[in-house]
Amino acid sequence: MEKRRRKIIIVDDIMFQLLSIKERLKENYMVFTAQTTELLFTNIDKVDPELILMDINMPKSDGYKAIEMLKADPRYEHIPVVFLTGQKDKESLMKAISLGAADYLVKPVTDAELIECIEYLINPNSNAAMKPVVLAVDDSPTILKSVNAFLRDRYIVYTLPEPEKLKDLLNMITPDLFILDCNMPVINGFELVPIIRSYTDYSDTPIIFLTGEGTVDNISVAMHLGASDFLVKPINENMLREKVANQLKNFVIRRRMNKISKAL
Repeated sequence: MEKRRRKIIIVDDIMFQLLSIKERLKENYMVFTAQTTELLFTNIDKVDPELILMDINMPKSDGYKAIEMLKADPRYEHIPVVFLTGQKDKESLMKAISLGAADYLVKPVTDAELIECIEYLINPNSNAAMKPVVLAVDDSPTILKSVNAFLRDRYIVYTLPEPEKLKDLLNMITPDLFILDCNMPVINGFELVPIIRSYTDYSDTPIIFLTGEGTVDNISVAMHLGASDFLVKPINENMLREKVANQLKNFVIRRRMNKISKAL
């Protein structure tokens, strides 16, 4: 049985760009094109796309106006919008993020980068999608098993019951997000944060605290140290999945912003 191909609409006022991107993606996806945002809205109900790939600078109605209209409409607000643009200034990137863009790609982009971005957004369980790496540190085997069970369908999950071995593990893996318990023997979660942040690669990597002691003082200390979020045990699967997904999405956007800034 042939695998169902996902549907994508590409919006760009330059016909050469439309045809070029369509040619690069047509083997993996059903690709539809629109040379104006008006044509996007004319065809969106007939196509029912799972992702929109859109330029920013276009005549009459630009990409910013189009995404505002999409996100304001309950019929389309769930569709990921990826900007594919030649604009690599921070202001354009931050505006795209504030309007709800799922990602921001700067031309020229390789086929691998383009497909990886698309797969991550519409087909996260595909082998072609690079799964983010989550590291959970907790002295409770039960908690670690639960975290692994709740997240392993979408992420590569590593668990560490002995926090004193964190440095050794970081020589072997590169987490995209940390989940830390507060109270652990030998070294606690609060003490782990400065160790994590001492690595250049983890200076802004998301850290979520997961603890049985959700006191005001603990939350305050965690946030002061640079934690991204705070969850109180017992674990709620939906809440954990939501917070991890949100933090990773924001992290991917920040990482891309840093990459663009370095290229300026």
